[in-house]
This record gives sequence, structure tokens and C-alpha cells, in this order.
Amino acid sequence: MGFTVAIIGRPNVGKSTLFNRLVGVQEAIVDDISGVTRDRQYGVSDWNGKTFNVIDTGGFVPRSADVFEKAIREQVKIAIDEASLIIFVTDTTTGITNLDAEVAEMLRRTKKPVLLAVNKVDNHQRLIDANEFYSLGYAKTFFISAMTGSGTGEILDELATYITEEGEDPFQGLPRIAIVGQPNVGKSSLLNTLVGEERNIVTDIAGTTRDAIHTHYKLYNNDFLLVDTAGIRKKAVVKENLEFYSVIRAFKALDESDVCILMIDAQTGIESQDLAIFRIIEKKRKGVLVLVNKWDLIEKKTNTAREMEAQIIRKLAPFTNVPVLFISATEKTRVFKAIEKVMEVYENRKRRIPTAKLNEFFQEVIERIPPPSYKGRNVNIKYVTQLPGTYPAFAFFCNSPQYLRPEYKQFLENRLREKFNFEGIPIAMYFKKK
Repeated sequence: MGFTVAIIGRPNVGKSTLFNRLVGVQEAIVDDISGVTRDRQYGVSDWNGKTFNVIDTGGFVPRSADVFEKAIREQVKIAIDEASLIIFVTDTTTGITNLDAEVAEMLRRTKKPVLLAVNKVDNHQRLIDANEFYSLGYAKTFFISAMTGSGTGEILDELATYITEEGEDPFQGLPRIAIVGQPNVGKSSLLNTLVGEERNIVTDIAGTTRDAIHTHYKLYNNDFLLVDTAGIRKKAVVKENLEFYSVIRAFKALDESDVCILMIDAQTGIESQDLAIFRIIEKKRKGVLVLVNKWDLIEKKTNTAREMEAQIIRKLAPFTNVPVLFISATEKTRVFKAIEKVMEVYENRKRRIPTAKLNEFFQEVIERIPPPSYKGRNVNIKYVTQLPGTYPAFAFFCNSPQYLRPEYKQFLENRLREKFNFEGIPIAMYFKKK
């Protein structure tokens, strides 16, 4: 299950700086996903071996004070609803403002843990001024400087104490399939098509979090859990924030899944929001299948599907070894073909290649096309092995890995995919000195 931290607070208190501090210190996922009001950031961080999602609820550009405060309130409500823990950021240079007090009042009504971060505490006078914020009544108050990093270690130490190991899972070992995508692409329709008519052999399981419903699907020799994020519209929330919801929900569903069905709308094609979700799937190393829904509404010529598939694959580059299927969830066209393909992708993700077989294969590949030399230096790849883990990862041991060109690494990955079938699976490849 994904532990999600939301950074909230009014504009200009340093939320984005804190976000960058949390996710930017290592190789992290930072995807700008175009929102209606303002780009927001979503990332993944880890501290003391514990991994968590981070959402920066972003600054708004106010048109008027009323619109502005309303927008802030809506963002805070979503953050309270969706986060496992909230970091409430304030600014010592302005003291407690009316808006800070209003946010604090909303947070008092939540049962979620809240850490108060008083930001911009970077000299002795500001340290004295920061004491005013104790009056907001938070036991967990931290004086920090997001810009310099001062105090952020302490807040991370505290945050990590809330991330606990998962309890016993009665469905351990079952494939977990997440349905993700923008609002209105047909996620609910797909779920209804899969389980709606066979309710007698389907069990609803309360998800570990309120926001991802797990449905046990056992039909036609398939047995898996569907991690559904479709219920986004049920919230009484304004239209601009639907997108924000969908991304947070997608993040959580991704954490709980082995394979993701990324649904896109045939009428709009693949959009920047879809690509952003795809990149998150890729970076989290989950299996992926693209379903183009509402295919029944498209006027077709001879090569319509082939042309659209080529366009989608082009946009997904450089990770293009991804299955794309055209379906209609409401008409039930190719839905069960999609499930077969999902299970294939799941099996691909579990594939283990014996070391002897890997080395025999790559010896032949490398002899035929050796790595290009770099400034007169030859790179010798001596040995390849698959690393243990939940997704395919391979270590290549060489004399001078720093001289291997990205193009050659891509060439090796392509050969690996062709030979052993890792369709739909992001692969990790590490080149180490031997």
C-alpha cells in the first residue's frame, strides 16, 4: 500500500522548495502533470529505507481573494481526504495569517497525522519569531529551512515512524491489477463489464485504504485482484480538482498493483496527462497495458487502428515494448482479450532467466556487435546476471562501465526483450565495474 504525504499551505510559504528537498535528493520520480489551475508535482521519496509518495498541492494564482481562498480550501480538503500524513507548511517571516488559521482549523477536524513545518527559519531572529506558531497547537512542530535543508531531517525522521509494515494479507500471491487513467475514459464501465453481471462469484474486499477498492475476480480460469480507482466522480468536488484526485488515486493504486491497465479515450487519443501517468508506471517498474476505450465510437478506415497504435507507441518512447488493445467496455468488445493480455504481462514481470542462459545469449550478441570503443578504450562486458526482486533487473559487469554509450545499453535491452519476452515490463539495467 502506498503511504502518501501531502504538503499543504498557502502560496509562497515554500511548499515546492520542501517538495524538491524531499524528492530531489535522489533519483526520484518528479512528473509535472498539467492541472487545470496550475501544474502540480507528484514524486516518490525514501528515508531510512522507507518509501512514500509526496504531493505538492501547488500554488494558485489568485484572480480575486474569494476565488483564491475557495481554491485553497478545496485543495486542503482533497489533501486531508487522500493523504496518509499531512505536512502543513507556514512561513515565519509573515507570522500566522488568517489563511494559515483557517487551514489549521480544517486540519483539527481530521484524524490524519499532521506535522507543522515552520519554514524560512534560517537565522537567530527568525528562530525567536517562529515560536509564535506553537499557538496553533501542534505537538509536532518543526522549525525548518527548506532552502538550506536545516530541520528537514528531523521532520523526515518523524514522518518515517508513521510508515508501518503491512499486516497479514489474505490474498497474498494473487496478481493485483490496477485500472488507471483520466476521468471519463471508462474505468467504471470496464469494471462493470468484468464483474457487474457475475456478482455471485465476486467478493468486494475493503481496501487497506479507503481510496482503492479491491475486487476479487475469479472467472474463466483467471484469478486476480482488481485495484479500482474508478470512483473519482463520487466526491462532491469541483471539476478542476477531478484531475488532482485521479492522479493521487492512480499513485495509490500503482503502489498496490503488479500490472496497470492504462485506459485512454479513443476520441482524444493519448494526451499529456496519460503520458504523465504512464511515466509514473514506468518509473515504479510496474507492468503496463494500454487500453484504447470507446473504439465503437470511432469512424474507421482500413488502417485506423494501426495508425493510432503507431502514434501511441511513438509518444511512449523510449519504452515502446508495450501492448496496445482497442476495446469498447460498454459493448464488451475485446475486454476478455485484454484480460488475457494483462495476465501475460503479469507472467512476463515474474520471469527469471538462469545466469548460464543469459551469459550464453549475451556472449553471442556482444561478439557479433561489440560495444563501441571510447577514446581508444575498449569496453568488455564480462558477465550478466538477473538480480533478485519483484521486477526484472539485470546487472552487467564490465571493465569500464562509464564508457558504455546509452545507445549500446538500449541495444542490449532491446535484444533482451526480443529473446526473453518482457513485453509491457519496464526493465532495470545496471552496469557495474568488475
